[in-house]
Amino acid sequence: MPADAAEEIRGTAHGTAPVPLSVLDLVTVGAGRTASDALRTSVDIVRLAEGRGFERYWVAEHHSMPGVASSSPAVILAHLAAHTDRIRLGSGGVMLPNHAPLVIAEQFGTLEAMAPGRVDLGLGRAPGTDGATAAALRRSDRLNEGADDFPQQLAELIRFLDDDFPDGHPYGRIHAVPGPVQATSPGGVQSAHRPPVWLLGSSGFSARLAGTLGLPFAFAHHFSAQNTVPALDLYRESFRPSAVLDAPYALIGVAALATDDEKEARRQVMAAALNMVRLRTGRPGLVPTPEEAEAYDFSPMEEDFVRSWNANVVHGTADEVRAGLDDLQKRTGADELMLTANAHGGDVRLRSYELIADAYGLPTPA
Repeated sequence: MPADAAEEIRGTAHGTAPVPLSVLDLVTVGAGRTASDALRTSVDIVRLAEGRGFERYWVAEHHSMPGVASSSPAVILAHLAAHTDRIRLGSGGVMLPNHAPLVIAEQFGTLEAMAPGRVDLGLGRAPGTDGATAAALRRSDRLNEGADDFPQQLAELIRFLDDDFPDGHPYGRIHAVPGPVQATSPGGVQSAHRPPVWLLGSSGFSARLAGTLGLPFAFAHHFSAQNTVPALDLYRESFRPSAVLDAPYALIGVAALATDDEKEARRQVMAAALNMVRLRTGRPGLVPTPEEAEAYDFSPMEEDFVRSWNANVVHGTADEVRAGLDDLQKRTGADELMLTANAHGGDVRLRSYELIADAYGLPTPA
């Protein structure tokens, strides 16, 4: 990694935000909408995020979920790169056990060539789907093997990204292209720069590994809130300075939805919660409308789940969301907040980021 690697990782806070703000996009598809609609919304949001000073825009890998159209992060990121100039783009994350390390190195080397100096490679250890789908992706039913092999897969991927397998290694003559080998080939003029690697997690495993390797860490607070503080503590305790970072840097993913009216925020998060109820009970589908959620007869067990789920969604008016985010940042000490707005309509999601940007006085486009 180049000497300025830490500068690509450590973001810049704008306005009155306590830390840099970023966006996590699941490319959600609402009932009555199409994947094309969702991808157009992603373009609208990334343009807004870039214009308002959000630090980075990540896309998460999920599979076999009708309401989530982000099965191919690299493809979506290439699309977003064509519509932006400055904002960092990355995966939040690519699920490493689902893919050969060389393929990921090639995909993100290609993205780096498309958007030089503004690509992040966030890597996860989970499959991003159910076991049967993971088996179909990996062409194997030995799923635990992939997760257990994560440190070795990560080391191999980084070797491909840096093009520095040792002499005698079976992959020593294999190169990820685009990549550093082009800079060292006769007549080569390409930069040897490659995307910084982040580790993602919802428990302690990746937190400890990221700390030990001196890598930046992203924690999935938006669906594993009870583990946030322990995981961040473990990351900081385990951290060892590296060529990438001399001190820990941790961001957390936060479910946050701001609306012009508090009542409307509650309606929207109930629809998103119903979507999670269906997902968790093996009935994944498109994100329902608020009207569908209002008419739905939640069982007592489902009501308990919804209360628990929504307790960790920062929602309400812009001022209420700002206060909730400020409090969360203080409680966790997160170095960056990555916001994900889950709602049925793309217009609601876009408006949420606009309201949050206004609440923090983020810069407006010239």
